[in-house]
Amino acid sequence: MVAPRANWKGFIKFGEVSCPVALYTAASSSERIAFNTLNRKTGNRVKREFVDSETGDPVQRNDQVKGYEIENGQYIVLEPDEVVAAIPESDKTLKIDAFIPCNEIDDVYFDKPYYLAPDRMGKDAFVLLRDGMKKAKVAAIARTVLFRRMRTVLIRAHGKGLIASTLNFDYEVRSSEKAFEELPDLRIEGEMLDLAQHIIGKKKGSFDASTFDDRYEAAVAELVKAKIEGRSLPKKKAPAASKPSDLLQALRESAGLGAKAEPKRTAASANKGTNQKAAKPATAAKAKAATTPARRAS
Repeated sequence: MVAPRANWKGFIKFGEVSCPVALYTAASSSERIAFNTLNRKTGNRVKREFVDSETGDPVQRNDQVKGYEIENGQYIVLEPDEVVAAIPESDKTLKIDAFIPCNEIDDVYFDKPYYLAPDRMGKDAFVLLRDGMKKAKVAAIARTVLFRRMRTVLIRAHGKGLIASTLNFDYEVRSSEKAFEELPDLRIEGEMLDLAQHIIGKKKGSFDASTFDDRYEAAVAELVKAKIEGRSLPKKKAPAASKPSDLLQALRESAGLGAKAEPKRTAASANKGTNQKAAKPATAAKAKAATTPARRAS
């Protein structure tokens, strides 16, 4: 098996202790199905070409330069050497600024995860940092230049090593207030809340990423295979329109209660009166069947 290639190598430093480390990609989209753009008439690949927005003439790579728009159609030109000179210098060191409780940072700030492992020497210091963070139940905030940008990194203990997640800057994370500003202040109580908790209780599980299937990738792979084999895939039936229902009725159906449930009688009212006859076994069985959730067809 080919050893993974490090994306970055440097040092991690806490206090006066440092050790060489390497960053490895933890998540990649390289295995996804990729398409090429073709000319429908010839079947040949189409190449991307940059053209002048005014003249329509092609612009060669050597004539392309970065620009920052200051007004509509007015740009400041930034030469390649100017951009390089503006990039912060990297000392290849992940310097830990602070240790914080693991649950203190909002995961909306998480960007990309990387595995952080010791690089050749200094494994004792690496294990010391890992185990110390585990015991204290903390994560580390560090900063360094990664891929030509100054980045803030959250470092956490992860199995035998560490996992380093680059963080979005505060200006990159949009406020949630705008997203939820039209949400009215509602308070749900009574039967609806009880039914919701019942449904949630029935659906409780544990996180297992291996059970998540990428249906889009699988469907496209099957389509490509069918094209190669010269066959067509069966057409899917349009989904049936759902029946209109109110929230309470939908909750009852989800909980397997069907029609509106009869209110439960208290022990006192159930035993009230001497002329009441005991329920027949058949009637009791029907009542139980009416409230038992229907089994889903396999």
